[in-house]
Parts: sequence; structure tokens; C-alpha cells
Amino acid sequence: MKILLSNKFYYRRGGDCIYMLNLEQLLKQHGHEVAVFAMDYPENISTPWSKYFPQNMSKLMAFTRPFGSNEVKTKFNRLLDDFKPDVVHLNNIHTQLSPVMAELAHERGIKVAWTLHDYKLLCPRYDCLRNGTDICELCFNGDKSNCKTYKCMKGSALASMIGYKEAVTWNRERLEACTDVFVCPSQFMADKMAQGGFDKKKLMTLCNFIDVDKCKKDEYGKEDYYCYVGRLSHEKGVNTLIEAAKNLPYKLKVIGGGPLEEDLKIKSEKLKANVEFLGYKQWDEIKGIVGKARFTVIPSEWYENNPLSVIEAQCLGTPVLGARIGGIPELIENGVTGMTFESRSVDDLTNKIEAMWQHTFDYKDIALTSQKRYNSESYYERIMEVYK
Repeated sequence: MKILLSNKFYYRRGGDCIYMLNLEQLLKQHGHEVAVFAMDYPENISTPWSKYFPQNMSKLMAFTRPFGSNEVKTKFNRLLDDFKPDVVHLNNIHTQLSPVMAELAHERGIKVAWTLHDYKLLCPRYDCLRNGTDICELCFNGDKSNCKTYKCMKGSALASMIGYKEAVTWNRERLEACTDVFVCPSQFMADKMAQGGFDKKKLMTLCNFIDVDKCKKDEYGKEDYYCYVGRLSHEKGVNTLIEAAKNLPYKLKVIGGGPLEEDLKIKSEKLKANVEFLGYKQWDEIKGIVGKARFTVIPSEWYENNPLSVIEAQCLGTPVLGARIGGIPELIENGVTGMTFESRSVDDLTNKIEAMWQHTFDYKDIALTSQKRYNSESYYERIMEVYK
């Protein structure tokens, strides 16, 4: 088959980018022809398809690009003419590219699949957080005006007006009409889409996959620390984790950077919490640290969809203590591959860290079971069902 993959960025920036790069490799391994469409960006991986990429988005383009700019339409149509795909598989494409691609492909009779990495089709802000902290579903009923009322886009009236107009332009009816299947990486995501009025017949739940070979190792010994891997920002719940860590004698290693990094370091020092901040790390280093940790903590305070950090840890044989929010609980078998706690609760998180420390896990079994569950071949069989 000839498959055209699209995502706003084409480098290992976030979970959506990693997913598409892995999918591209998987499809090529199975003999399919794969083309790529993304925004031209300095950090993009070199590819012959870049000649079709629309230019990097400027501030001025924020007024036109989200609604389907002429440049995007012209270059995407040219790629459709030259590549002639059987399937167009969209990923994270709002704003920098826009859903106009789904319409252009659909008009030609090309099958359109769309993997949903966040809640943009329901929430103009994409993360269902009001003021950046409070869970909000006010826009799920189709009325997106709350985006303007609460200035959801960066606290800016202008940005929120653009976000509102983008959501109204690309409304549920219009998106459903040009998309054959919405691939939801978690059942939670599928349920929220249905809650927002999307046709259940067009929703398919399919958990993400990873390259499990990168997680394979010979021994599963653990050292006396637990860890957090991810962005240091409010919605990730790291503040709550530091509050819990101060009450415990166990060593916490924090991998990652972000806007809260310096504040968290100061807070940790002031609370005399047993925390070591390691900064940003590449996979080889993460593999060593997470692989030897007693467990990892995912303290999220937003609707996480299908976090790779949970999947990767389990494939390394490391159990996960995850917040009961979003799609996280779907990935954890209580007492076997980890435990869950009440999101935003310092007390419950503290108690569960203690419980995780005292619990006996079969680390090798966690790794082998998870590698079987999240391997690429199983995913390939399911995604081919979508394409046919």
C-alpha cells in the first residue's frame, strides 16, 4: 500500500512525533511505500518529501494557517498528485497544518485515518485544562465560546478568539464527514470523543506501540530509588510528587526539563526532600536509570491519553505508580505491573509510594508481558485493519 503520514513536526519532539516516526519505519519494514507531510521546521529530520512541506509558521500565519491556507492546500495537493496514496493517516495537524488535508484527501476518494494524540477535536486548548490547572469539559457539547470567555489560549483574548474560530470552522460535523476512522490510543479518549457527540462507529481504540527491542536487557536488578520521567510543568503533577517525596526517606530521581524546573529545585531544597534533578536525558541514559528504578511515578493532573512513559517503563521491567486520570489506569494492572492513586492527592500518593516500595513485583515478567503487549507486530496487524 501507499500511505501518506502527516504530523505538524517531523522529528522526535513529543509522543505524537515519536509515534509517527515509529509507524513510518514499521510500515516500510513491511514493504509499504510511505510519504510524509509536515511543516518545514529547522529541527526536522532530512527527507526527500520536505520539498512539499509548507514553510515554518510565522506569527502572522496564525490568522490564516489554522483554517487551511493556500500554501498548505497547494503543496498537499501536489503531494497527492505525485504520490497517489491509498491512505492518508493524520496525526497532530491542527493549527500549523490544519484539517483541510482530510477534506482534500476525502474529495479524491482516499481513505482518511486520524490518530488522536490529544483532545483538540473537543477542546480548543487541546488539554481540557482551564487556567492551565482545572479540568474542564465545557466545550464538549459543541459550544466553543467558553474558550473566549476564559481566555483559554495562553490567557490572551486574541489567541483565544483564533482558537474559538478554529474550533467552529473545524466542527464535529465537518471533521466526521471527511474522516473514515478516528484512532483513539486509549478507551478514555474514545469515551470522551463519544461524549462530545462523535459517531462511535468511527472511533477505534488502539493502544500505541513502541520499539520493544530498545527495552530488552539481560538482567532486571533494581537499586534503591524511584523516578519520574517527563516534562516539568503544572499539568504533569510534579509539584504534588515533590510534596509527597518530602514525607518519605526514599530517593527520587527526576528526569526532564520544563518551565517549573528551577521552581521545583528551590521547593525541593526548601522542603529538604530527597530528590535529585537529572535534567534532560537521551534514551540510552533513560533506559539505564528507569530500568534500575524500583518503580516510576506518573503523577499527571490532566487527561493523559496513552503516555509512552508508562509503556516504556513497563517494557524495561519497571512497575508504574500512576494517577487515576485519563488513559493511565488502562495501562496498569494493580499489584502486577504497578498501582494507581487519586490524582492531585498528596496523601494518597505518599501512601502508595510506601506501598510500592514494600510490594514485591516480578520485574522480568513485567518486561516480557509488556513487550508482548506493546510490540510493533501486534500494532501492525491492527493498523492494517484500519487501512483496508
